[in-house]
Amino acid sequence: MTTSAPDKTAAPTALDPPRWNTARKLTVEGIGTFFLVFTVGSAVRSGSSLAPLAIGAVLMVMVYAGGHISGAHYNPAVTLAALVRGRIKPLAAVGYWIIQLVAGVVAAVVVRLVVGVAPGRALSPTGHLLVDALVAELLFTFALAYVVLNVATSADHPNNSFYGLAIGFTVAAGAVAVGGISGGAFNPAVLFGGMAMGIFGTSTVFYLIVELLGAAAAGLVFRMLNPADA
Repeated sequence: MTTSAPDKTAAPTALDPPRWNTARKLTVEGIGTFFLVFTVGSAVRSGSSLAPLAIGAVLMVMVYAGGHISGAHYNPAVTLAALVRGRIKPLAAVGYWIIQLVAGVVAAVVVRLVVGVAPGRALSPTGHLLVDALVAELLFTFALAYVVLNVATSADHPNNSFYGLAIGFTVAAGAVAVGGISGGAFNPAVLFGGMAMGIFGTSTVFYLIVELLGAAAAGLVFRMLNPADA
């Protein structure tokens, strides 16, 4: 889809279509990431046994709310997978990464104000426990990015109505399956937001490496399995 050139006679405060489109996308990414990280923090810090369900549900509804505008990544790893897949341009990806990380930190601050101090110590695995956590983060970040690319970007089923459910339930399944091992981040914005609010300890910074590797691998696998869908 093309847009006409901006009207040079318009008022100086008027936004031309490309800038407005970019602003809409970044705003949606910020809102969605904020509510995802806020839900993670408030559910975990309050000790709710339904945290995995709440996290998967808020991701699902935010994906449905913003998918038609920004693609509803809400996750720097998913944005990387979309970049490798060829769904987003590098400059746009950088904008997504910035707004996602900022929104995650802002959400952490709000959680600290609303929920207060987290029960127990921050998760900071070491030794073989850290290795287990890294494997868990790698696998489910790959799974999340792989699902997003296949249900939300594939030409085989455009305009489907199930993409939000699939994405939300992937995160919920991962939280249930390996939440007790790694904390179930699968998302650098959640990781850094969780560190800011005292859920994740310093050793979990290594999660970032495997989350990005898992996302990049998902993008490459999608390209390999769908060579005509570029």
